[in-house]
Formats: sequence, C-alpha cells, structure tokens
Amino acid sequence: MSRFTLLKKAREVGVVTEKYPYEPTKVPEGFRGKPEIDPEKCMGCGACVAACPPNALTSFDEDGYRTIRIFYGRCIFCGRCADVCPEQAIRMTEEFELTADDHEDLIQEVRLKLVKCSVCGRYYDTDRHYRKILKELEEAGLKIDPEVLRRCPEHRTSTSSELIGLRRARR
Repeated sequence: MSRFTLLKKAREVGVVTEKYPYEPTKVPEGFRGKPEIDPEKCMGCGACVAACPPNALTSFDEDGYRTIRIFYGRCIFCGRCADVCPEQAIRMTEEFELTADDHEDLIQEVRLKLVKCSVCGRYYDTDRHYRKILKELEEAGLKIDPEVLRRCPEHRTSTSSELIGLRRARR
C-alpha cells in the first residue's frame, strides 16, 4: 500500500472532525445531560435524593421550608433521579457544558412550604403533597377531616388507635 493511498482516501471522505467548541456539537439520541427539576411539579418527597449515587441531590428542612438541592459539580448524569421521581418533575436535558465561574451557578434549588402537625407543631410534610392527598381523597369520594391529615404520622396513628378503641368499647 502506497503512502498516497491513504491521502487519496482522506480526500474522498472529506473532513470528519467536528469544529467543537467553535460550533455546537450534536448529541446522539438518548444522550443524558444535566437533570433539571420542574419546581411546579416537585412534591419534595425526596425519592430523587435517596436514589442519587454521588449525593449530588440533597434535601433539608429549615424555617418551615423543605429545600431540594442539586449540585451539578457532583452529578454523573446517570438519570436515576428522573427514573424514580413519582411526579416526573425531573427530566434529563441534553446540556453537558457546565463550566461556571461561581460555585452557586452549579446549584438548582426548589423550596417547598412545609405543613405543621396540628397537635405537636412539628413540620412533617410539604404543603403541596398535603393538598395533593386531600384532592385525591376527595376525587375518590372519601370524606376525611382535613385536620386529621394535618397531624404528623405519629399523632395520626395514635388518633386512629383511639378511634378504633372507642368503636370497640361501644360494642
């Protein structure tokens, strides 16, 4: 094979290299870039936080709000957060160029108001999730006192036990 055979072949094929970073690169179908949380859909359940292998997603409660935070500097774009989200509030984008001058530019936060237990005053769930449960119960035709749902799981359980005990005592 002569030296010029390779040159002849290269001339026939033409340019095959990309002009990246001077021109945007096309990502293949199914490419997973950074995840984005839709703040209008997120219920603050924390399923994404539990599923995140590199702990890029965190959750904390403070001052009556639950904050779900994603730090893209730790994210490996695995898509597990999007897979486990019951509300489909997380979607994988095609964006992969995540350079930033400021650490804060690599963070997305969703803040959700929390509900206080009407008995002990402890925060236990997000207001959005509480309202969703009420709506679902109403649509199912079930009548439940909203005040009972405003109780934390511990007090809701004790109330249920008391009601069951009262019903048994009446028999």
